[in-house]
Formats: sequence, structure tokens, C-alpha cells
Amino acid sequence: MKFISLLGKRASEAECADEIAPNGAVHYQSIMSLHSKAAPGVRFAIHRISFGRRMELSRRVRELSRRAEFLEAGTEVHEKIEANILAQEIDAMYLQWGLVSITGMVIDGEPATAERFLEKGPEDLVREVINAIKAQCGLTEAERKN
Repeated sequence: MKFISLLGKRASEAECADEIAPNGAVHYQSIMSLHSKAAPGVRFAIHRISFGRRMELSRRVRELSRRAEFLEAGTEVHEKIEANILAQEIDAMYLQWGLVSITGMVIDGEPATAERFLEKGPEDLVREVINAIKAQCGLTEAERKN
């Protein structure tokens, strides 16, 4: 079973650095905004990981990832297909859990929302957002492929 770990260097740490106010208080932003590489002009905001959010996500993903690993170990084609479907459901769960907003994109004449983006957004951009969320969680490259 894969666990959501704190390990792993975040590529966007510089963008989410906290500031120290003159009075010494740390101003922490629980949301970080990123520019898309797949779609220039698009920005998306994702949740930064926290202890509570990590625990919540781990609970959500736990059972699906167990089932996916079991099916992936199978030898039947239908088991592999089911494992692939579960892996995509887990990615959708990450997106729903982590995406706060997306700007600079209109889908079918409507502003992009998390739901519309997941359902109808361009796959390369959806994958970029999912990978950014997984990177924020500290997942390794191998774990992100699942």
C-alpha cells in the first residue's frame, strides 16, 4: 500500500514560501496558485498539504488503493482493466480534494469549475493539476504514476 508521505522535494516551494511579518508572526497561505505549463494563460489554485488534510486524503484513498493493488496483481485482463479504472478514480479523488479554482479557461462557453474541468477539461492539463496536487502531498514519481 502506498502512503502519502512528507518526503519529496516540491518543485513549487518557492511560490508558496511563507512570509514573516515585522511583528514576527508567520503569514501562512493554505492555498497556492500555479501557472500551467500545458496551457499558457491558465492558472490553478490547489490546497497546500497540512496534517489534517493529509489525514483526510489518506482516509479517502486507502480502500480504493488497496483494491487497485490487489487487482493489479491479478493475471486476468478484466482485473487489469478494473485496476486501471480504480487508479483513475483515485486521480479524480485527488483532483476533487486538492483543486481550489482554475482561471483563464472556458469550457463549452462556461467558466471552468473543478467538476466541469474533471469531466470535460483537456486531459494534459487535468494530469498537470493532478501531478501538482500529488507533488504537494510529497508523493514520489513512481507513486504519482499510479
